Amino acid sequence: MVGFAFLILLIAGVPIAFALVAFAVILIWTSGNTILFQSFPQQFFGGLENYGLLALPLFILLGEFMNAGGIGRRLMALAMALLGSVRGGLAYVNLVANMMMASILGSTVAQITIMSRIAVPEMERTGYPRDVSVAITAAGGMLAPIIPPSMLFIIFGVIAQLPIGDLFIAGIVPGIILFIVFLAVIGWLGRRYNFPESQSISMRERALAVWDALPASLIPIVIIGSILGGIATPTESAAVASVMAVAIGLFIYREMAPQDIWPAFMRAAASSAIVLFLIAAAGLFSWVITFENVPAIVSEWVQSLTDSPIMFLLLINLMLLFLGMITDPIPAIILVVPVFLPVATGVYGIDPFQFGVIVCLNLTAGLLTPPVGTGLFTAALLGRVRAERLAFLILPFFLAVALVVLMLVFFPPLSLGLGKVLS
Repeated sequence: MVGFAFLILLIAGVPIAFALVAFAVILIWTSGNTILFQSFPQQFFGGLENYGLLALPLFILLGEFMNAGGIGRRLMALAMALLGSVRGGLAYVNLVANMMMASILGSTVAQITIMSRIAVPEMERTGYPRDVSVAITAAGGMLAPIIPPSMLFIIFGVIAQLPIGDLFIAGIVPGIILFIVFLAVIGWLGRRYNFPESQSISMRERALAVWDALPASLIPIVIIGSILGGIATPTESAAVASVMAVAIGLFIYREMAPQDIWPAFMRAAASSAIVLFLIAAAGLFSWVITFENVPAIVSEWVQSLTDSPIMFLLLINLMLLFLGMITDPIPAIILVVPVFLPVATGVYGIDPFQFGVIVCLNLTAGLLTPPVGTGLFTAALLGRVRAERLAFLILPFFLAVALVVLMLVFFPPLSLGLGKVLS
């Protein structure tokens, strides 16, 4: 009955955060444990008492500063200079630039928004079909949640109470594999749609592009290097990178003015408030379902289906695929992690970092999947392409994501090996 009421709230369009709070209230009331209401405010705000969560607004702020300072455009030029003249070169450049942006932004929708403004007009100008250009740009956004820093990794780490820096490390090798598989998909698309050959550039022009993008490229190097080297936490690295982005935009590229700083803070604050309220509601939701022994009930049900860790992960992936079609990744993580992570680790012995990478990658594909697909409709709107046409063109990239997810399921060292080597 309680689950049915929660489903009705979601179908009625009630924001997921309010639906989670309402679910907690209804579950407490129907269970008769009304004494829990006395701890309600404490548990609600307790969900935000996590140092690692401070990294979230800082990375959002970094994205705002980077966009205002002209860093994204220079990373695109750097990718073009490094690649040179090949058939479909600009498509490969798009993906390389997406990987560079992913190592800074960590947000799929933000990445698609920025890259749609930078890459799609340039690709169309040089002879690429607009719809294919938009599809490649949107698919590149799927690199954002797995190449550090990742907003989804931060949220997963907070909910699962895992070190966020270790989650970032777990995503590096899978992110590189996904990037390589996407390169193969673009090669196939290039033959099918007869992509034009990119123009060759002189060594002088290439050197100038590298020199111009050098300050911008320092940002991902500082973020990833400081975390891998144990010099800074993800939160500290985000703060340092944000200061660097402002300095680069103001004094080196001079595309940011002092009056642009406050609006960037305001936009980051508004975006952060939405996500943080959702996480607070998730903490409340997790507390109530744990008190009501829901994870144990789910554990018994899952164990009745299979005793194999592989089959469990495959079943979870099917569920995540469906869930990703109807909701955004952040609410989906909030719904899935408190219920299934204890089962994955306690019953099936699955490493929480492996589970986290699989969950985040799988749910990100949902951003580009109808009927909800925030990333899909964002790309379609910015690229002036019909959403159904875009969904069809992105299908090869979905198959690539599915292949990488299966690799992570059957070969845990892909997500765990680098962390063990560094430790």
